[in-house]
Amino acid sequence: MAQRLGFDVEVLDVEWGEGVPLERTDEVLRADTKHEIKAILACHNETATGVTSDIGGLRKVMDATGHPALLCVDAVSSLASIDFNMDEWGVDLAVSPKTLAMRESAQSKRCYFDLADMITANESGYFPYTPALPMLYGLRESLDLIFEEGLGNIISRNHYLAEGARKAATEGWGLSLCAKDPKWHSDTVSAIMVPEGANGAHVIDVAFRRYNLALGAVLSKVAGKLFRIGHLGDLNELMLMGAIAGAELAMLDVGIDVQPGSGVAAASNYWHNHDRVAKRKSSKEEQFYEAHSTGSVQG
Repeated sequence: MAQRLGFDVEVLDVEWGEGVPLERTDEVLRADTKHEIKAILACHNETATGVTSDIGGLRKVMDATGHPALLCVDAVSSLASIDFNMDEWGVDLAVSPKTLAMRESAQSKRCYFDLADMITANESGYFPYTPALPMLYGLRESLDLIFEEGLGNIISRNHYLAEGARKAATEGWGLSLCAKDPKWHSDTVSAIMVPEGANGAHVIDVAFRRYNLALGAVLSKVAGKLFRIGHLGDLNELMLMGAIAGAELAMLDVGIDVQPGSGVAAASNYWHNHDRVAKRKSSKEEQFYEAHSTGSVQG
């Protein structure tokens, strides 16, 4: 998008399955002694490959170099799902005082989301264009759900569910994740590589047509090489177990050699041994259950 808008963009390309390259970013910023770079654009959680980048580490690199560039982060598949500390990491968009100050001197073309239009209309309680009311109502309801469960609990639950899905793929099926290293594992989506000679698109097609299961499709360099299982939102162990079982069946149907039940077993073992719900009972509860089990409960 930045290129299509006419910006001079330097792309730091990496192998698919890796995250934002911190050392290379450090080199580029230190080489920019005239501070011609105005912004760094980074994706926190890349859904096609199931990779989460270290945005906190990126901020440390920027601070260490003393470079004044803005830090703009795509958090569409991580916000309120994976730990994201906007203030602590100094993320500038959306929308920091530093960003607002720069709009006065910025010469880039702007249209639909022109901050000046937004600020002018918002001061009188209005939106500069037709407001997306259904989305705003949906946002309100989503925030209520987040407040009810607690953001920390949501982030913890997503990690817990993701670990089960990863165990299913690696320990159960003997497959690998697209993410090259555990430090890049995403807690909202797992991209699972199919064996050489198999077609991930075939797995996705069979899962949908035969089992009414929508696995994530892929694109570009990894097209046909993997399928994706999402594990965020209104989800628990049993719901994710169904997705794992369906993916397993679809792989068997297309001839991928996995042991039936292996993925479900691996995930189940992990969740059983890493229960997020404390099982401590009060002394009165323990006395009740002990008495009840021996049939001596009275009155």
